[in-house]
Formats: sequence, C-alpha cells, structure tokens
Amino acid sequence: MPVWRIVGGDRLEGALEVQGSKNAVLPILAASLLTGGVTRLRGCPALLDVDASVEILRGLGCGVMQNSGEILIDSAKRPEHHVPHALMERMRSSVMFLGAILARCGEVRLSAPGGCELGARPIDLHLKALEALGAEVSHSGGEVVVRAARLKGTRIRLDFPSVGATENVMLAACAAEGETVLSNAAREPEIVDLQSYLNAAGASIRGAGTPEIVIAGKMPDRPLTEYTVMPDRIVACTLLCAAACAGGEVELRSLVPAHIAIVTDCLREMGCAVRIERDRVLLRAEGRLRACPAVETRPYPGFPTDAQALLMSACLKAEGESVFAENIFENRYRHVPELRRLGADIRVEGRTATVRGVKALTGAELTATDLRGGAAMVLAALGAEGETLVRDSGHVLRGYESLDRSLRALGAEVRMETD
Repeated sequence: MPVWRIVGGDRLEGALEVQGSKNAVLPILAASLLTGGVTRLRGCPALLDVDASVEILRGLGCGVMQNSGEILIDSAKRPEHHVPHALMERMRSSVMFLGAILARCGEVRLSAPGGCELGARPIDLHLKALEALGAEVSHSGGEVVVRAARLKGTRIRLDFPSVGATENVMLAACAAEGETVLSNAAREPEIVDLQSYLNAAGASIRGAGTPEIVIAGKMPDRPLTEYTVMPDRIVACTLLCAAACAGGEVELRSLVPAHIAIVTDCLREMGCAVRIERDRVLLRAEGRLRACPAVETRPYPGFPTDAQALLMSACLKAEGESVFAENIFENRYRHVPELRRLGADIRVEGRTATVRGVKALTGAELTATDLRGGAAMVLAALGAEGETLVRDSGHVLRGYESLDRSLRALGAEVRMETD
C-alpha cells in the first residue's frame, strides 16, 4: 500500500507545468474506438485510471503503445463489445466506453463501473439517453446490455447536466442517422476537449461548453488523428491550494486560468495574492489566511466538487468560519474525520460542512478515503507541525502524476513509500 510521508512547515516556492487532464483524456481514449484508425494523443498523464483505460482498449482488441506522455491507439480492428468486470471495477469513468462501443459495434455489454466510493453514481441518465436514440437496454447476470441495430438522431434533454451522460450521448450520436440535439448538457471544459478531438477525427459536433450540443450523425473517418489533451484544472487547483496551506509563492504554467477562476477568486478573497496571465497563474500566500466565502458545489461553471476538499484544507487554519455545501455527491465529506485527526475543527450536518479555523495543526496518521480527499490530506499535512502519514490504497495515484515529486520541486518534504 502506498504511504505518503509529509513533514509540514516548509514554504512552497517555485514554478511547475500542469499535467494533462485526467477527466479529458479518459473519454478521448474511449472515443478513439470510433475512428477505426490511429489516434496519437499527447500530454497524457501517467495515472492508474489512464492505465485502466489502456487495458480496456487492449482487451477490446485495439493496439496501444505508451511512451513518455504519448499514447498511440490503433482501433482499425472491429472491437469486442464486452468489457470484463475486472476491468470495469477499476474506475468509474469506464462507463464512458458505453457510448463508444455502442457506436462502433451496435452492441455493448458491461458491468457497473468502480472507482471512488463517493455515493450513488447511477447510469440511468446514460441509459435513458441511449434509449432515446433507439437503443434497447436489458440486464443480464449483473451486467447492462445495450443493443441498437440502428441509432436515430433525436432531441434529448438530460434531467441533470451529467458530464458522463453528455459524453456518452456525444459518442453514440456520432453513429446515429440524422442530427441529435442534446439540451441541458454538461458545460465542463473537458466536454469541449472531447468535441475538439472528435471534430479533429472527422466528426461534426458543435455547441460544447454551452447547454445545447448538436451532433451530426457522422462517424470520425481520419486514418490518423493527432491531438494534445488539455491541462488538468483540478491538479492546478490542488497545487494552488497546497501553497495556500503551506504558505509561499507558486507559479503554474501551461493551464487555462479561466477554467479555475472560481477557485482562484476564493483564494484571493481568503487573502492570497493571485496574478493571472495568458496561460499562467501566480499565487502568493503570506501569514494567516481569512475564512473563504460560502462555497456551494455546482456543475460547471459553478464551484467544482473535485476542488471542495482541496479548498477545505486551505481553510483549516484560516481565521473565521468557512462553510461548504456539497450538492453533487452525498458522500464527499469522507475526508473530514481524517482531517480532524490533525486537529481541524469541522462540523458536518447533512450536505453542509462548517470549518472553524484553528491556529495550528499537528501531524497524525491518516487513511485516504478517495482521490480528492486523499490529496486534501496531503495538502493539510503541509501546513501541520511534525510528520503526517497518509495511507492510501491507490486513490491519489488515480488522478495525480508524481504529486510527491511536484511538491518536492516546490520545497515540500513529501515522499511516497510502499508499506
């Protein structure tokens, strides 16, 4: 089991490049199935979830090569339509293969996806949307079976702007006859990145980043598609919150500042000095911060649920009371009992968490509960006195490429060991 060993008290100083986006590369890897050709993806982070997606692609019959942030996928061979349970349970994002396999094969069979235990992640929105396109859904032996001899473009309105359901509709609708109009679509930047990749591969999609996306029934048809994945906005938030926890001055390069504006605005209101440039963000944190304004997680462009635990760690020693309302996942406060072991004062009532800033935190032994919660524990430990051990079954490695090395490059005393 990986163990993060952190000795707090060091200021962070320096500059870092932001890694490629986990939440963008995963649906693009699934989308590569549609091309029937070769995709060369650049800027791919080295993550457990990326490895799991690569294994799924190989299991489906694709040729895949990985080398130094580049992934080459050859999907010329007609893929298998079944994803084994052992691969599905490794990550929740594996449900993204639902729309891609259906579009390419006309049939898909898979089990419920795995990943962090953040509460119910029903795929009913995905299935309802695919049924609207003409698919038939059935259940067999704990698996979902979706078949469609012919998909037909239509108008679909999602009950909730689900990122996964939006992406699955975009993928499946490429194989539909006629035009599909998806309303109440998710607006996340990763949706825009998926559209950009698919269009580069020969599809015809417009509207990503707005509540309405229009997908022409046109399968990608490029023999070679080359694409660079967008930077990871949640990793950027993580590194900025790390500086807020520990104090210091950090510069992040190769990112899109607009993607994280709602988080940098909170950090600025807490007393951090934030300077925005074209593709850079510079943050300086000096002395004790102030409590952050009330935070409510919402679909993009609202405050991202993935950044909630990270900003909470930055509030643990802030003067005053910070209030968080979690509106996306019901179990997204599983990190709170662990942060309390450091001496944090946090009260949870339903979906609301109230943080009263304390003057000091003390190192302790913690256990990571999920991807972002585990990262939040590492960040909180940077601002604690003494040594903290964070035992992790692999959650953090699902979303961060060499987080320990990145933090060490900024001057933190952090290393990851194997217990």
